[in-house]
Amino acid sequence: MLDIELKHNSLSNYFESIGYSPVILNGKKQFQVFSSVGNEFNSITKGVGFHDISYKGIIELRGKDSLDFLHRISTNSVKELSKGNLVQTVFTNDKGKIIDTAVILNFEDHQLLICSESNSMKVSGWINKYIISDDVKINAGSGNYSLIEILGQQADSFMSLVCGDVINDIKLNQFKTIFAEGLVFILSKMQELNGDEKFLIIADDTNAVQLAKYMIENYGPYDFNLIGNESYELYRISTGLPGFPNELNDLINPHEAGILNLVSFTKGCYIGQEVIARLETYDKVQKYLRRLTFNQPMKIGENYLLFDGANEEAGVLTSISSYPKSNIYSALGYVKKAFADHGKELIAKSISGNSFNVLVNYFSERK
Repeated sequence: MLDIELKHNSLSNYFESIGYSPVILNGKKQFQVFSSVGNEFNSITKGVGFHDISYKGIIELRGKDSLDFLHRISTNSVKELSKGNLVQTVFTNDKGKIIDTAVILNFEDHQLLICSESNSMKVSGWINKYIISDDVKINAGSGNYSLIEILGQQADSFMSLVCGDVINDIKLNQFKTIFAEGLVFILSKMQELNGDEKFLIIADDTNAVQLAKYMIENYGPYDFNLIGNESYELYRISTGLPGFPNELNDLINPHEAGILNLVSFTKGCYIGQEVIARLETYDKVQKYLRRLTFNQPMKIGENYLLFDGANEEAGVLTSISSYPKSNIYSALGYVKKAFADHGKELIAKSISGNSFNVLVNYFSERK
């Protein structure tokens, strides 16, 4: 089994060494663009993209009660999760609001939780306060591992090129330790919150860098690109993928965020269960996450509220993106129930006085 020691990863240093220029955001090296936003976006949607997500947090749980404990505190059914399988779940507070979403990988003698950027300490602290007499030990930090997403329509066949026929043995929501091209890494196949399938790779720094080098030098006929922040944000927003903390935070519940596929309504009690069930039973959800489209560029970084034609407040924008060389722009936002119908026309207004007409869209891409 791959041994993961919690220290800093070196993928960003490798990318810099081969000529790519990072920026420093939140004290970390990040890459906004590798080739061009258009090329990278096309690879994410139609080809295959290599996306470094090592900024995400990993939490390790050990102890004979850890799986049962996770089942009791999170929204999804975890108790029967078998070795080599993963499940996505939500941690909610006692008011049913979102602490974070997490991917749980079961290694039998321990579990790994992958949570959002800069949120592992908050999540681990929240988990820790519910450990009373359970045999559960928790370890959180950033470390000597890298997390990589392989995205796009060509991802399956591309990973066959890298790993060989063993890729056919990995079903959805499963993971295996892979030995290929002299490298060792953990490979899992999973479904994103927007319904898109992807591969998730966990590797120590040395293997991650060598894997990146191998893919860059041997992508063959595939439309392969390294994926930067700008193109990933465009993909995320245009396909309705909620992100932390813009769309996923402790002001929002799973109904509003549209992530009920991570909630079991049959498993019994968990933290926040009564509130979430009551919202479902009595149809009390007040707002919904929607994609909004418009034909003028908005100033990214400004805060926009939504209004209807009678100047009644209808919601708030949470994320904004634009496709290069296109007159179509997308945003995500929470829209009040009365205004959330597909095709509804609204007006987005910023504090500085900018205003735009926007159109409410359902997420037809969701699977």
